[in-house]
Amino acid sequence: MAAPRWGGVIAMDSNHQNNYKLNKTEKKFLRKQIKARHTLLRHEGIETVSYATQVLVVANGGLGNGVSRNQLLPVLEKCGPVDALLMPPNKPYSFVRYKTTEESERAYVTLNGKEIVDDLGQKIILYLNFVEKAQWKELGFQALPPGLMVVEEIISSEDEKMLLESVNWTEDTENQNFQKSLKHRRVKHFGYEFHYENNNVDKNKPLPGGLPDICDSILEKWLKEGFIKHKPDQLTVNQYEPGHGIPAHIDTHSAFEDEIVSLSLGSEIVMDFKHPDGVTVPVMLPRRSLLVMTGESRYLWTHGITPRKFDTVQASKSHKGGIITSDVGDLTLSKRGIRTSFTFRKVRQTPCNCSYPLVCDSQMKETPSSFPESDKEASQLEREYVHQVYEEIAGHFSSTRHTPWPRVVEFLKALPSGSLVADIGCGNGKYLGVNKELYMIGCDRSQNLVDICRERQFEAFVCDALAVPVHSGSCDACISIAVIHHFATAARRVAAIQELVRLLRPGGKALIYVWAMEQEYNNKKSKYLRENRVSQGKKEEINSDTSVQELLVEQMPVVGNQDSACSVPSTNDFQKGGCDSRKVTDSKLPVHTNRTSFHSQDLLVPWHLKGNPGKNKLVEPFGPVGSHDPSPVFHRYYHVFCAGELEAACQTLSNVSVLQSYYDQGNWCVILQKV
Repeated sequence: MAAPRWGGVIAMDSNHQNNYKLNKTEKKFLRKQIKARHTLLRHEGIETVSYATQVLVVANGGLGNGVSRNQLLPVLEKCGPVDALLMPPNKPYSFVRYKTTEESERAYVTLNGKEIVDDLGQKIILYLNFVEKAQWKELGFQALPPGLMVVEEIISSEDEKMLLESVNWTEDTENQNFQKSLKHRRVKHFGYEFHYENNNVDKNKPLPGGLPDICDSILEKWLKEGFIKHKPDQLTVNQYEPGHGIPAHIDTHSAFEDEIVSLSLGSEIVMDFKHPDGVTVPVMLPRRSLLVMTGESRYLWTHGITPRKFDTVQASKSHKGGIITSDVGDLTLSKRGIRTSFTFRKVRQTPCNCSYPLVCDSQMKETPSSFPESDKEASQLEREYVHQVYEEIAGHFSSTRHTPWPRVVEFLKALPSGSLVADIGCGNGKYLGVNKELYMIGCDRSQNLVDICRERQFEAFVCDALAVPVHSGSCDACISIAVIHHFATAARRVAAIQELVRLLRPGGKALIYVWAMEQEYNNKKSKYLRENRVSQGKKEEINSDTSVQELLVEQMPVVGNQDSACSVPSTNDFQKGGCDSRKVTDSKLPVHTNRTSFHSQDLLVPWHLKGNPGKNKLVEPFGPVGSHDPSPVFHRYYHVFCAGELEAACQTLSNVSVLQSYYDQGNWCVILQKV
């Protein structure tokens, strides 16, 4: 496709159309180029200029939409010597700096509207604009996670060939070592079967035959050279096709010894390591390299492989394994091949006593795993300990929820003007008016909270988060703030995420916040814990959520199972039901002490009702009929999320890409995109 016959820089502004007659095709290109300019400003904060400079921003020409350095650079060099080509990771644009302004003008005129083919074989069109300087957000972390090591060329190409040929993917499916293909890859186990649902093994059920004999000499060599300290007795072999990955996870502490090693065969891969505070470190694992995880990298950081067909890698030939740096002048794309990993572990026979007790299953109090036992039981639990509670405490709850969280505001204000945004579990609607340039709608399971939204002139309606009556693909963005942690099973939590994704158009984004199990990291307590500063004599007052009006942990009510028969009970019904202290005592869930660390993932969190009971629709104070307790206590169900759990739940969905995952004041947070 020929580029439009724009002369000089006349296409910089539509006003120039008065001086030059554009044909229909050229007008279309001009509109697209101006749209690209506005998109860069709204989404990335990149401001273009209406005069020629040495630097151009190339929209559509970025690593984030499948254009590699090797493809783009020759096209740009046809217009003159390129001083620098800067390609930020995961961005659909790049910056090119020419040695002279004349050369950049030539590129602007020649390449605007030029069609090229990306690494996936798809045709894309470049749109160029002048900028004063290249600008992007730098990656912050430039060191490997503590305890992580990548040993390159750990085996020979001959050993690699033998190992790959030793795996029989076509053997009898009755063989205990064989496991049918998972959703995205083929898997075999030796020694013990690795259970992906809990990242654990059944120590009482070893597989026959142990590890393959071919591994013995290799493992002995690694032991002798000091790369491993324990001889493994468990092996998982995974085969990944291009475009496949594995969700971020931490292998269960009590299941295996400190050391976990993984051998990469057949193709290189980039593995993402994520710290609970949100820092992500992409690490290149070259072909025939050994990844060794010990200490902090093993116990605290999650590791996973993002499903994609290309990885962002260093362009320089000298760089092989290890961290992918943020040098945007040295990044390109690498096409994935078929990779087979041999992951070796040593099954632990004693409890884990690592230095990370808040995320260690051996050092945390066990949570009863038998409750709830069914979806029906989960629905009942949510109805009694979530829906009914928020209906009763709506007024008091709303009075403590008025300060928006900064990073939620940041997400909403970065959306393009005119975007349709749904707040699923909107509570009192405090986010519905944050950005006046958006069209926002809210929904909540609580009629009383929706009434508060409407009093504030917000668009809101009552519905269930598992069944939102909005057309599929109609929203540009969604937010779910402190909602999904109220669902009582993993399947229902994933279903709530799937419902968010259903609402999104392709390319639309969702922001999700859930309460974190980890309320203290790097010796820094979350705001939730820091509020516990009063004397023991005032413990009852501490337990009330009213002591922190801007608290960053449990802002919004949730919706549960849609059930037309679930009406709000009368006060007497309520005293006999979910909020009765006797029922709480009899339940299988522990009752949390407010402002303290969590010792269970599934628990009941007290809410001490303050203020005028009438405003909270209570006929009498809580307690046995006739009681005059001035501070009714209600108990809300929560599932607090461990590190990596929310992201892993998102990545179980095939049409989702996790753009960002971070820790924010005692909450796990994810920004996902519908693909």
